[in-house]
Amino acid sequence: MKDFLYSFKAKPTRATIFTMLSLLALGTYSSFAQEEAGPTVADAIFTANNIWMLVATFLVFIMHMGFASIETGLTRAKNTTNILFKNVSIIAIGILTYAIVGFNLMYPGEFSIGQYFGFAGFGIASPEGAAGLIEYADGGYTYWTDFIFQAMFAATAATIVSGAVAERMKLSSFLIFSTIFVAFVYTVAGSWKWGGGWLDAMGFYDFAGSTLVHSVGGWGALIGAMLLGPRLGKYTKSGLIKPIPGHSLPLATGGMFLLWFGWYGFNGGSVLSADPGLISLVFVTTSLAAAAGIIGAMVLSWIVFKKPDLSMILNGALAGLVGITAGADVMTPMSSAIIGFIAGLLVVASVIFFDKYAKVDDPVGAISVHLVCGIWGTLAVGIFAAEFSFMTQLIGVLAYGVFTVACALILFLVIKMIMGIRVSPEEELMGLDLGEHGMMAYPDFQQIAESGGSTMTMASDGEN
Repeated sequence: MKDFLYSFKAKPTRATIFTMLSLLALGTYSSFAQEEAGPTVADAIFTANNIWMLVATFLVFIMHMGFASIETGLTRAKNTTNILFKNVSIIAIGILTYAIVGFNLMYPGEFSIGQYFGFAGFGIASPEGAAGLIEYADGGYTYWTDFIFQAMFAATAATIVSGAVAERMKLSSFLIFSTIFVAFVYTVAGSWKWGGGWLDAMGFYDFAGSTLVHSVGGWGALIGAMLLGPRLGKYTKSGLIKPIPGHSLPLATGGMFLLWFGWYGFNGGSVLSADPGLISLVFVTTSLAAAAGIIGAMVLSWIVFKKPDLSMILNGALAGLVGITAGADVMTPMSSAIIGFIAGLLVVASVIFFDKYAKVDDPVGAISVHLVCGIWGTLAVGIFAAEFSFMTQLIGVLAYGVFTVACALILFLVIKMIMGIRVSPEEELMGLDLGEHGMMAYPDFQQIAESGGSTMTMASDGEN
């Protein structure tokens, strides 16, 4: 600095000296800023990750409104209050049981039996410091964010069961089943992959839960629907199918869009960081699969039924979303479109199979969407992603199927033996809104029911 000042022939002015001192101060500040650059960047990454994970959390939360809407819309008006009550209760059950026991079953600690079962104690831990970093990605995110994001997933499995047993299952029996299923079955099964269990060690891959969430819920839905039997009037004495249409296709359509919207958090949040490239890819593959699922369902249902069926393309969108969930982060855009299109075909074929041949009454198509397309999406990872083994994916699908079917069967049979699982025929014909809750979702219908409308409802339900 001295040499520089006196390199001028003229004596330095005050302005020159002030300029040099300013430059010196700026250089000192720059050096200090460079020393602090590492922690500052890390803090920014941590904050970005944490914010994105919380955004994804409330997107998954809004999916429960989507489930409630599509289930309500595809069933009859007389059961609306019952269905809404179940869906509100499920989110509460999911969050609370996950806090009490589920989180520490899915991510086990010192109490472990090999890689098959583990437990880290009751309640939510209190990590050191305010954040309690979770190091899944550079910068991680807080322990609390990790818990609440995973808790939103937990209730989804029971929501899937709700749709398949709609309009005929006792509310108390359903709530008991859901509590045990979410608290123990879903979480123990989830630990095998997401908790670093034996399937994870084997190389099984399920990015956001085609099997861990959707197929697990789908297997429970299948067992419940089979044990309950069909709704009154669904099949005539001669075995012919009598369609029972839902009461509000606009409500069902709104539910589908809410689910699609929430799925960006379901899949996008499963990146477990705010990685811009990977989140963008997941958004693209998720969107393409849903769109292709609609087209697949549209094509096949139009061919089979000779008319375009709105309910089928609603389930086609969901089928595509379920199908891509296992591999949304490893699929190319074109592969995701193919997976979604096939899922759309499968959901139509599956609905026809269960309805016409297996005689399993599923009012909303939950088994076809979540179980069948969940299996397809998981196996598709082994078909379209070269780094994963098809046989490993198949072993995972079978393992989850055997475990969940056994648990759901035991649960349903024990509950059936102790308190029953199905409402009385009179209650079913009258509607669960009045039978279980003593209120109707649409008060204008109350007067009709009280003046003889219930008799009309019984007649319209047809033969058993």
